[in-house]
Amino acid sequence: MTSQPYDPGAEGARMSYADAMSYGDYLHLDTLLAQQHPLSDAHDEMLFIIQHQTSELWMKLAIHELSAARAALHEGAIAPMFKMLARVSRIFEQLNSAWDVLRTMTPADYTRFRAALGPSSGFQSHQYRLIEFVLGNRNPNMLKPHAHHAEVHRLLAEELARPSFYDEVVRLLFRTIDGHEDSVPAPQLDAPHEAVPAIQARWKQVYENTETYWTLYELGEKLVDLEDYFRRWRFNHVTTVERVIGNKRGTGGTSGVKYLRRMLDVELFPELWHVRGEL
Repeated sequence: MTSQPYDPGAEGARMSYADAMSYGDYLHLDTLLAQQHPLSDAHDEMLFIIQHQTSELWMKLAIHELSAARAALHEGAIAPMFKMLARVSRIFEQLNSAWDVLRTMTPADYTRFRAALGPSSGFQSHQYRLIEFVLGNRNPNMLKPHAHHAEVHRLLAEELARPSFYDEVVRLLFRTIDGHEDSVPAPQLDAPHEAVPAIQARWKQVYENTETYWTLYELGEKLVDLEDYFRRWRFNHVTTVERVIGNKRGTGGTSGVKYLRRMLDVELFPELWHVRGEL
């Protein structure tokens, strides 16, 4: 044994970064860690801020992956698309775990700083709204909370004007089953996607002939996996809010738990869930 402190530099580790990029430089940690500004002296407000900021970072990555997955699907790059979808599912698993940390905050803790939030609310998260729009849950009314931010409003409006990721999946489904796209249902651009019998009928063919349509079968299951995690995220949101504020109205003016429970009924890929009852 030696009494000398271990020196990583003796084994080749760089110990000076005066003229080189460091870990903190690469990640812009000075900027990132300076963005937490509690508006009260409540201990738990820091938890609340970091929980939501990190959620927004994970959502940024989810949007990055979903955008790339849609482009890959459009180009016929199925294998890379599968990897991206699997990653989005894991992102939502990570977001789900974050609720466990927030649930350590009690109603008494939250009451100490809730007034400082004013009318701000997660309801106004444009990244969450963009994820919904990309996946097919589209409601033009949800543009209104972003009217004051021209760039964000434009981004969301442009997404509403283009086929969703699921619309692209449906196009692949019909092209593979029918051999052409002549019978593809029109994209549901300005409303939540509702089950279409013709789409469900083709998914039924896939699930009844998995060896023939293995790629579509795998795609269908990856979409179900993604929505499964997405639903759990919504459910954990509901239970966390109910645990912390009960049936009070949300800071953004929504009905709170009642509004969030209504969102639990939304199906992103309804045909994939409904077809299970026909198999």
